[in-house]
Parts: sequence; structure tokens; C-alpha cells
Amino acid sequence: MLIVDAQVHIWEQGLPGNPAHRQITRFSQDDLLQEMDEAGVDAAVIHPPGWDPNSNALAVEAARQHPNRLSILGNFPLDRPESRDLIDTWQQQPGMLGLRFTFLQPPQRTWPTDGTMDWLWPAAERAGIPVALAAAHFIPVVGQVAERYTGLKLIVDHLGRASGTKDATAFENLSELLALAKYPNVAIKATGAPSYSSEPYPYRNLHPYLRQIYDAFGPERMFWGTDITRMPCSWKQCITMFTEELPWLSDADREWIMGRALCTWLNWPLPA
Repeated sequence: MLIVDAQVHIWEQGLPGNPAHRQITRFSQDDLLQEMDEAGVDAAVIHPPGWDPNSNALAVEAARQHPNRLSILGNFPLDRPESRDLIDTWQQQPGMLGLRFTFLQPPQRTWPTDGTMDWLWPAAERAGIPVALAAAHFIPVVGQVAERYTGLKLIVDHLGRASGTKDATAFENLSELLALAKYPNVAIKATGAPSYSSEPYPYRNLHPYLRQIYDAFGPERMFWGTDITRMPCSWKQCITMFTEELPWLSDADREWIMGRALCTWLNWPLPA
């Protein structure tokens, strides 16, 4: 079974602003690949982090060197007019499969609703570029975009959960996420799941929520992943939580969720 992590970070400078992340100034492609090998992860999608201003270029070089193991969902400043010229050639960069935006800084938090992003949706749809969003605080907006731009593939990060929340509190707005399942152009990254539980492995209190998401979206629109540098457990445990602890998943379901679905959605030929 192909194991593809839907979200990892690499960086060469700066400290992560989220204290849950490893507080180190460097986590290189070599560090990443070593840990992937140890855990049995075949491939991963790099999300260039905001704390390293050179992270997009770093990711491109990593994907260039390891095209069968690393790809990228990159980013650019949405509020700069010159960014609009990047869309048409965005995927010509080595390993660049799409875009991903987080809205972590205060000025960015209104962008999904104040018109700043309105230009992106039709442009990305026209160019065939998937867009991933840390959308916990504007999930209904994702539905509006999906309904209007039916040719645009959208991905909701981290099960649609807000950073720092845990247990039942983290899933208070799960109904909003499940409502997106009616849009065939919306998929869910089941990334970072262990971080949303205060229980020990295998985080059984999360399993009913994962089942609801699976029932709504199906295995072909549910992508396993970790965001490994902020996980409270090992990479191997992140894998076995899904491959061994969710008995309602069939073997075919696991194949889709653990890698095939993501590669299909992003049009990344299954890594050899």
C-alpha cells in the first residue's frame, strides 16, 4: 500500500510560531526523508511554512531532487497584484501541484471574506490548480466557492479543525464540514488528527468523528497526513491509527485514504 503524507514542512531558518511545532531552526529535506524512511512513508506533499521566507524555493529544490517522493502545495502573497501573474506558470515549477493558504497572521484572517481572494478562485479554476485552505473559521465560504467554481478542486486542511482545540470542543462545527460533502470538488485532508485529542494513542475519542467524515466524503476525498513536526506521537503511530485502529475501513478504503486519493486529486502520478 502506498503511503503518502498530505502535509509536511521543511525549513532552513526561523522558528515556528506555533509552539506545538518542533522549536528548531532547521528541518531539512534530508531530515524529512530520513524520518519518512524510518516510518515507511513513501512520499509526501511539502507545504512551505511562513516562518522561513525562502521556504517555497527550498521546497522546489527538494522536489526537483526527489520527484518520486516529494511534491508541493506552494503559496504566494494573495494581496499583492503581481501575484496574479504567477498563476499561469505556477505548475511549471518542479513538483508544484497546487496552492495552499493558512491565514495565520491577523491581516490575513479576513481575506477569505473581504474580497482579497476573489480573483484567485476563477484564476485557479482556469489554470486547473487545486487550492488547499486552513478553513476552520470560514468553512461555509468554502461551500460558496465550490458551488460557484465547480471546476476548482478545493481541499480543507486538518479535518476543518482550528489549531489548538481538542476533543469535543475541536469538533463543535463538524456539521459545517459535513455539509461540504455535497460538493464533488471539495476534499478533506485528515491531517494532524492526533493533535486534536487529549487522550493517548490511538486517540479513540476521535474515531467517531473520523467515521462521520468518512461516511460523508468517502475514501476518495479523504487524505491521510500528519503535519509531522507538530504531532504528539510518532510518524508510525500516525499511520497505524488509520491502518490498524479504524476497523470500519476496508483494505480498498485504506489504499485510497493513505495515498491513492491524494495523488489522484492532485494529479500526481503515483510515486514509484
